[in-house]
Amino acid sequence: MSVQDKLLAEARDWLGTPYRHQASVKGAGTDCLGLIRGVWREVYGSEPEVSPAYTPDWAEALGEETLLGAAHRHLEEIPVSTAAPGDLLLFRMGLGCPAKHAALVSGEARIIHAYWGRAVCETSLVPWWKRRIAAAFRFPPL
Repeated sequence: MSVQDKLLAEARDWLGTPYRHQASVKGAGTDCLGLIRGVWREVYGSEPEVSPAYTPDWAEALGEETLLGAAHRHLEEIPVSTAAPGDLLLFRMGLGCPAKHAALVSGEARIIHAYWGRAVCETSLVPWWKRRIAAAFRFPPL
């Protein structure tokens, strides 16, 4: 089984996990970063770094590319146009704002993610989300 297949299988095991800010516990609660952290733990083992505490408005309040910086430290940036199932997409929720949302590509124009008011879900990568993509990343080989 490829790394991408393992990442997707694990992400699909999180489907239905309720949204909980800063959480990362399959079946109990997670946010978008917690989902990616949980998938990483299952596929690679321990997380590569400790996530700092963050508020729902952390990206806007700090104005720093914290999420994008962490992705650059541990993943390989790829052109957004080449993102394939198992790759990570980061999103900017507003123009000029830092990236603060994460999702795994799950198929042709589909993503798996957790966001406020929703459980972990697999949804279409509709134009609203496409316009907000900040970067795409590939996970490292095992």
